[in-house]
Amino acid sequence: MFLDTAKLAAMDGERFRATRPYPWSNPSGLLTREGFDTLIEQLPDVGQFKPVFGRSRKHGQQAHDRYALEWHDDLPVSDAWKAFVRELRGPEYRDFLARLIGHDRFSLKFHFHYTPNGCSVSPHCDAVWKLGSHIFYLNTEADWKPEWGGETQVLDDKGRFSARSAPAFEDFDEAMSSESLGNRSLLFIRQGNSWHGVKPIDCPKGYLRKVFIVVINRDTPWYRLRSRLKI
Repeated sequence: MFLDTAKLAAMDGERFRATRPYPWSNPSGLLTREGFDTLIEQLPDVGQFKPVFGRSRKHGQQAHDRYALEWHDDLPVSDAWKAFVRELRGPEYRDFLARLIGHDRFSLKFHFHYTPNGCSVSPHCDAVWKLGSHIFYLNTEADWKPEWGGETQVLDDKGRFSARSAPAFEDFDEAMSSESLGNRSLLFIRQGNSWHGVKPIDCPKGYLRKVFIVVINRDTPWYRLRSRLKI
């Protein structure tokens, strides 16, 4: 077992949904210690990933540069990672998400992102068909130092910016930094003001910021169509 079901059950849905500037939480230990260690030991090699660099984004936002690996069931990864995804598709995790979100009208997708030195995730709000994300951080003190960065910034604009704009990190009224080392994750739900990003990473050559992301998509015919058409 990879998910710590007691930790999942302990999270309060009403408190989560009341969090400002939008629902978010940065819990520790949602994975069992043994499960986390196993997943870290059996991470896929960056050679399996697709380089995604310099890709233009809407609204003048800077490119989100990284190596990406989209999940599919025939992906050549370890049995441990396949077992973990089965748990994420299972009833306990789905019930956990439904309790925090407040409904169960969603579908799940998964991908890995590895990010090298100098790259960043510019401030943005996710596409409208996305309901939220659950980011599992996959670095430890053995391969990462806090001063190298990599924490997701939860950004509060007090409702000033359009989601179709490109503000810089310094333009926001408040920035709350997630903790990302060790068995940490970040769950957040998209609202009109759900700005977030990752400042430029400053790590030595050969090191990578590593995350596995559960993408929570809205599951209605209209949003399924918008997702396919990317509108």
